[in-house]
Amino acid sequence: MSERTFVMVKPDGVQRGLIGEIISRFETRGLKLAGAKFMQIDEELAHEHYGEHEDKPFFDDLVEFITAGPVMAMVWEGQDATRQVRRMMGETDPADSAPGTIRGDFGLDLGRNVIHGSDNEDEGANEREIALFFDEDELVDYERIDAEWLYE
Repeated sequence: MSERTFVMVKPDGVQRGLIGEIISRFETRGLKLAGAKFMQIDEELAHEHYGEHEDKPFFDDLVEFITAGPVMAMVWEGQDATRQVRRMMGETDPADSAPGTIRGDFGLDLGRNVIHGSDNEDEGANEREIALFFDEDELVDYERIDAEWLYE
């Protein structure tokens, strides 16, 4: 069963020119891009996106960082997509991420960890985050021609 998951290349990843590399990794893995939007997040959207952290001491820093430059918001689709993306991203702290993961290869600092992906342990996170960044008509449903070679 196919699943959609939200992914965002954060301002540090955009500034470092990593959008293409990150997209390539997900495509090579076999995930299907369902939507993409290069955008600047405003404070209102940042507050909605990071709402669960509002009472934490690092909340203002999160908002300041995510609004500091453009981001690449994306929706990826595939079997078990959220778990697959989370494993490819690596641990939140790049120092704890294995080489070969996005954060393990490109991140050095917890506050500059290149990428965000919906949490597979937070039920409803995907739907909530996708709806914050995309209208349903901005998402495309199609079949990859290699799908029969990706899944049993």
